[in-house]
Amino acid sequence: MTNSNQIAGGASPGKWLIAVTAVAFLLISGCGGDGTEPPAGAHAKDGGERGHGGKGGRSAPPAVAVAAKVPHRGTVSTYYTASASLDPKKEAEVVARISGMILELKAEEGDFVRKGDVLLQVDDREYRARLRQAQAGTARQKAQFERLQKMLAGDLISEEEFEGTGSDLKAAEADEDLASLQVSYTRVEAPFTGRVVRRFVDQGRMVVDGTPLYVVSDLSELLARVHVPSKEFRNIRTDQIVELRVDSSDDPLLGEIILISPIIDPATGTIKVTVRITEYPKSIRPGDFAEVRIVTDRHENVLLVRKTSIISEKGENVVYLAVDGIAERRVVEIGFQDDKYTEIVAGLSGDEAVVFQGQRSLRDEQPVKLLDEVTFETTEPGREES
Repeated sequence: MTNSNQIAGGASPGKWLIAVTAVAFLLISGCGGDGTEPPAGAHAKDGGERGHGGKGGRSAPPAVAVAAKVPHRGTVSTYYTASASLDPKKEAEVVARISGMILELKAEEGDFVRKGDVLLQVDDREYRARLRQAQAGTARQKAQFERLQKMLAGDLISEEEFEGTGSDLKAAEADEDLASLQVSYTRVEAPFTGRVVRRFVDQGRMVVDGTPLYVVSDLSELLARVHVPSKEFRNIRTDQIVELRVDSSDDPLLGEIILISPIIDPATGTIKVTVRITEYPKSIRPGDFAEVRIVTDRHENVLLVRKTSIISEKGENVVYLAVDGIAERRVVEIGFQDDKYTEIVAGLSGDEAVVFQGQRSLRDEQPVKLLDEVTFETTEPGREES
């Protein structure tokens, strides 16, 4: 029968523990404990310090991913930018030209009306009665004139008596014309084709000569009036196309300069320029504010790089070139700029790969990795890339 203090096989617990300890010691010694093989942790650390084998044991800087393009030749312009409100092509306040009570409103705000359409009707009964009275007076004077004309032919009256009758007939005809005109004023008509944008009166109201009734606007075109400093006036001309961006819409607009004031405002030193917009979305209304961009000068056939390529460093304009996998810092002289491109006046020959993405993380002689092949810049200034 086996004793409970013994392990199966007959070994005592003390002897078994000594054996296990000896085996563990031999295993540790075989894994580098003698200094011939580094431990796993030490090996990983040493490999990380050596990296790419840089000078003095330092690792080489990592390659920065960049995108680059070769510059192109094109046109770049300078702009004068100002804000202006958009006004209708024409706008008129329609006022009453006689006194009376409004019998009927025939137009409401927002209605499209044509020239001559009736906007409202004023009570015309009194004015028509005056017209009939004037017409009767004219008929009476005309009959008198014709009767005396026959008498003059028969030498029954003198020339002086006949001339007086002629003057009376002309006065009666003038009274009739005035009465007829007043009757026409009871029909208030649209002065031109457009839309009713405001109504000031209601049916049944009494109006007098000069009372505002409506505002009618011609919205077939919109106008933007910009005051341009005289020093920016060199190349502005009529028929010139300008760009506009309206606060209430993300859609860009195009306008055309139609008027340039011949004088300079002495108080502001500016010249008024009127821009016409013939096509615009329905979401745009008169009264909207727009940013107007007018080309004031233009450079053609110049070397252009993307605007994002230019970095300002300590008062210098700098670009980075990708040359055989290495970044090269280059100081350049710039000219005109627009939203997308910058003119290079000096510093580039035109066949370098200029970095336009990732350049702000670069240092001179830093390794770079191109995201794509270097291509020639072919997009024209002012156009979006596909």
